[in-house]
Amino acid sequence: MNAIGGLRQDLFHDAFAYRPLKPMRTDGPITRRLPRRIRERAAWTPHAVIVGCALIVVLIGYDSGVLAILPAVPVLLTLVRPVGAWWLLLIVSGFLGLVSGGYDGWPWTPGAFAAALFVMTVTAIRTRPRTAAWMWVLTALYGLFAEAVLNRGDYFPSTPPLLFISALVLLTVTVLHVRREAQHEVAAQQSVTAVERDRRTLLEERTTIARELHDVVAHHMSVVAIQAEAAPYRVENPPPELEQAFVTIRENAVAALTELRRVLGVVRAEDYQAPDAPQPTLAELEGLLGNVRDAGLTVEKTVTGAVRELPQGVELSAYRIVQEALSNALRHAPGSTAKVEISYVLGGLGLRIVNSAPQGLVKPSPGAGHGITGMRERVSMLSGEMTADLLADGGYEVAAFIPVTAVQDGDAS
Repeated sequence: MNAIGGLRQDLFHDAFAYRPLKPMRTDGPITRRLPRRIRERAAWTPHAVIVGCALIVVLIGYDSGVLAILPAVPVLLTLVRPVGAWWLLLIVSGFLGLVSGGYDGWPWTPGAFAAALFVMTVTAIRTRPRTAAWMWVLTALYGLFAEAVLNRGDYFPSTPPLLFISALVLLTVTVLHVRREAQHEVAAQQSVTAVERDRRTLLEERTTIARELHDVVAHHMSVVAIQAEAAPYRVENPPPELEQAFVTIRENAVAALTELRRVLGVVRAEDYQAPDAPQPTLAELEGLLGNVRDAGLTVEKTVTGAVRELPQGVELSAYRIVQEALSNALRHAPGSTAKVEISYVLGGLGLRIVNSAPQGLVKPSPGAGHGITGMRERVSMLSGEMTADLLADGGYEVAAFIPVTAVQDGDAS
């Protein structure tokens, strides 16, 4: 039942439906290099090939006179109605065989033989492998029935060679169909995989940032709880309302700290270990630059503006951005030099890390592709802006600005 349903759908349902052949794409590796005018005309190459096949059919059947045009009609019909062209071909071949008396080949005259090959090939290309298989099977039944039952006397049997040649052609077309569909499926799967990988990378980076900021937030919440507990003892005879307010502040701070630790436990990996030391700040940047220099990267640091203490979240994010940018320079541009510029301005903190083009014979090391994503997440979390682009000389630049709305008391100038 499935086979009969497939036959009905492929060769009977809307067999003469209007399906014009679309122009060819011109963005291929060869056509896109052609001049514009030639490229526009190259889009009609498939149509020109089919018209050329029709002319070949006419030339093959030239001895038949005006009848030589008939087998060319199904070939041209494949431009708009491919399945209908195949049905018309069967009718035309039988008519030509009857008119010729079978002496030119029964049921395939030379012109009909060539037309059958062209029509089945074009129809198979324009439809799908199952349709090509049904065409071949019905063509074989038609030809063998005509030769065995509708015997025309002494004639050259043309069906076996037609079936053999058409089988090779249709098999080749089917292989190309399968290969093209496989390429499309692979491309679609790669696109889905790339999207999923980007999402996973983003989640991993956000989890890493959450782990690092835990210590910063936990420290502030602990300070709030301790100060709220100690504040009533610093005031002589505090009113009950004030004591109760400080108790409420402390309870809320402790509850928030507990919830924060519970949330961190959800995003923490099984093999995650809490750091023994506090999270780094820009004050420890010289140690980072020293390690990078020991690894073989020449680094220069420039600081402009009034150096001051910034919020710990800003300090940590700035340190990590510089660290990741220098790691990328070591990995992707071996032998290069780097510059780190830190600008303390009134509205926030500016960062610029630039590395030159790779030098020497050492090949760049491929990374996981998380670096830029992590830097963007850190800057976005602090409502900042960031750019990361290749330079004209082959180097790379990472520039970020992190706004700081409030100036801390006790800032150094």
